[in-house]
Amino acid sequence: MPTITHDDAIRIGINPISWSNDDLPALGGETPLATALSEGARIGYRGFELNGKFPPDSAGVGRVLAEHGLQLVSGWYSGELATRSAEDEIAAIASHVRKMADNGADRLVYGEVANAIQGKRVPLLQRPRFHTDAAWRTYAGKLDRLAAYTASQGVKLCYHHHMGAYIESPADIDRLMALTTDDVGLLFDSGHCCLGGGDPLTVLSRHIDRVAHVHFKDVRRDVAAMARNAQWSFPDCIVNGAFTVPGDGDLDFAAMLEVLIRHDYRGWLVVEAEQDPAVAPSYLYARKGFDTVQRLLHAARARIASS
Repeated sequence: MPTITHDDAIRIGINPISWSNDDLPALGGETPLATALSEGARIGYRGFELNGKFPPDSAGVGRVLAEHGLQLVSGWYSGELATRSAEDEIAAIASHVRKMADNGADRLVYGEVANAIQGKRVPLLQRPRFHTDAAWRTYAGKLDRLAAYTASQGVKLCYHHHMGAYIESPADIDRLMALTTDDVGLLFDSGHCCLGGGDPLTVLSRHIDRVAHVHFKDVRRDVAAMARNAQWSFPDCIVNGAFTVPGDGDLDFAAMLEVLIRHDYRGWLVVEAEQDPAVAPSYLYARKGFDTVQRLLHAARARIASS
């Protein structure tokens, strides 16, 4: 009989990028953080990830979340391990780790930004790559040391495979997971997986034992095909609508949820959609994402319970 997930084992959170985009301030830059938090709480989300509009200090983060009855899910950290030492990265990340721990978040989103082109109007084909076995092993070794440090502070490092960065494709994910220890968790992002050339269900199933955090982002496959054929940049993908919330695109979240539940995933499902709020109104799309994930989650639990 498969394990049935308890009500609190999987929680639905959201990233404030649905309201404002740190990398592209023209997309919702005028929207106050309080708007995102109040609307998210009204919809039913239990927690938020951080963005650049949160206070920089631990106490400030806790205060603004508490005002809306919300929890801290996690927070993106822009890492540069590809170009600096593990020791320098540990010194740089320490305050971010404390911010997570101080506010009850046991997950940290690590995004490699060294040489990345995710915020540039540059074709995604020009992203950075590790070209030798030695470069891969060196990077993995540094990542292991960094992840061991965050674990010692009670916070799991969750590696975000990301368009325009060193770890983008399914082959990149496979190799990184093979070269690193279990201290390095995988942040599975359905949208980045799809746009990076992978089948999200296949990648999720292959690495389910390492998945420590989940971003549910939908993809409009026709737009994604245009992005690849026209060699778009990552900002081009965003403003032209490659991504959207679950329930508004073409990915099979029901199947992904079944994999997560059958493997007793315990953590957050974070709804995320990098798109223009002037085209996709934040509240309406955040609600669509929540309603879709909640409905599919309940259905998957019932289906597994009866099997």
